[in-house]
Amino acid sequence: QVHLVESGGGLVQPGDSLRLSCAASGLNFNVYAMGWFRQAPGKEREFVAAVSWNDRTSIYADNVKGRFTISRDNAKNTVDLQMDNLKPEDTAVYRCAAEFRGWGTRDQNQYDDWGQGTQVTVSS
Repeated sequence: QVHLVESGGGLVQPGDSLRLSCAASGLNFNVYAMGWFRQAPGKEREFVAAVSWNDRTSIYADNVKGRFTISRDNAKNTVDLQMDNLKPEDTAVYRCAAEFRGWGTRDQNQYDDWGQGTQVTVSS
């Protein structure tokens, strides 16, 4: 059974940084693309970033490009999201997702497994 567990969320001030981590188990991590999505209260879930199975390709939503960085460690079965210069509009529950034999996509319907999420709140 696949398990994705996110960690690293919290309450920070605008301009601060946070690093989220997603630990995967129960799957051959090396053949999965990994993505991060987020959902704010009253809003639909939106794509944040994704990385291919071999860590060679990554894509970002326009509203986080240049501030967020996705990375993965296939030896540790983890995917991280480094978030810098956080803004109040980044407040949301962040979830990681796994796409079997994928290259990383903005389409959430392509992902096979999901974590429960971690809360990120950016407020002064």
